Amino acid sequence: MEKNGRYIGTAKIGPKGQIVIPKEVRDSFSLKAGDQLIILSDPERGIALHRFDYFSSISEAIVNGNLKAEDSVIGSETLASAVKDLEKK
Repeated sequence: MEKNGRYIGTAKIGPKGQIVIPKEVRDSFSLKAGDQLIILSDPERGIALHRFDYFSSISEAIVNGNLKAEDSVIGSETLASAVKDLEKK
């Protein structure tokens, strides 16, 4: 069900652990086959998907010194963790 750009529906996990993102959501976010998504999970808050390029550009800005974690809308803890992961590589 879609209303004002928001969507609620279901997805089934297939035998290979794959899910299908509903067409309405793919269209809304211009997602296409081959796009990479970041999966965030928290036992208390659930699962979230986001475009990889969004986080990639934020992490590059942090590494290059153009953005501080506390300046981001996704939260300093999430970004600080991402930066630590990048520094390990």
